[in-house]
Amino acid sequence: MKVVSALAAVERLLERGRVRPGDTLLDSSSGIYAYALAVACHRYGLGCHIVGSTTIDSALHNQLVLLGCRLERVEPSADLKLDQSLRVRRVRQLLHENPDYHWMRQYHDDIHYLGYRTIADRIRAELDSDSLTIVGGVGSGASTGALAKYLRGVDTAVTLVGVQPFGSVTFGSEHVSDSEMIIAGIGSSIPFGNVDHTAYDTLHWISFDTALSGSTDLLRRHAVFAGLSSGAAYLAARWERYEGASGPVLFIAADTGHRYNEAVFSRAEAAEDIAELAPRPVDSTTELTMPWSRMRWDRACAPPGARGERERVTTPLGGAG
Repeated sequence: MKVVSALAAVERLLERGRVRPGDTLLDSSSGIYAYALAVACHRYGLGCHIVGSTTIDSALHNQLVLLGCRLERVEPSADLKLDQSLRVRRVRQLLHENPDYHWMRQYHDDIHYLGYRTIADRIRAELDSDSLTIVGGVGSGASTGALAKYLRGVDTAVTLVGVQPFGSVTFGSEHVSDSEMIIAGIGSSIPFGNVDHTAYDTLHWISFDTALSGSTDLLRRHAVFAGLSSGAAYLAARWERYEGASGPVLFIAADTGHRYNEAVFSRAEAAEDIAELAPRPVDSTTELTMPWSRMRWDRACAPPGARGERERVTTPLGGAG
């Protein structure tokens, strides 16, 4: 999913002379963005340096190395906040040691919105609906936020539904602990600047075990081998459709299921029948409870402590090429 985002971001940086062929691009990643940036750097003759999470498995590691990416992983940690803090600390250390590196800041630089314009155009052309609902993991905020931004530029009726894991600070669920590690890629223990909280109409918080059931059903029922965040988005999209969405409901399946083979698909016998699963409706984040909660967000502002500082280096989204 993030390949289109990384390619557009790197193209813009090259166009504006902020990076030149031969320069090295640096960032932190739990997996998907690392691959995307490596592909973009490979295409444009740039160096790629990734400070990775322990969620990067051997298959992805081998791909990154063959694409010419320099990968280093932080010490293993069961605590996501510590894992993210260690990665950010290492990134800052590398920037100090290599001042000519360009830090991509995928969580805070809205240049990562640009690639989703073409996807929004394709969605609009293929669905041709006056009332569309987009469902996806929030993560860095770029994919769902950008799609809503570009689609609403033409059709203000587009509804945006975000999916979060419990324990994520982004929409105020940090006080609810999931016994499994937070779902990589769709939540965070630190504020992200690229999340536009005012873009979201509804939020679903989904536990690891419930998302596992979604991923398993997605493969069994639809032959789609996708990751854990995709399973969570699939469940949320089914529920929004069940709740009576007036138009098509489109959900984002961000990555394949390969890196979840052991953690999810080898445990398929533990999956529940999704027909028996339903979210608990809540009116406040103080009411959030496992394994699945749903709340109308109504395009409200960020909760306290969840707003990161966005770096704007592009033209305004409405005029970005």
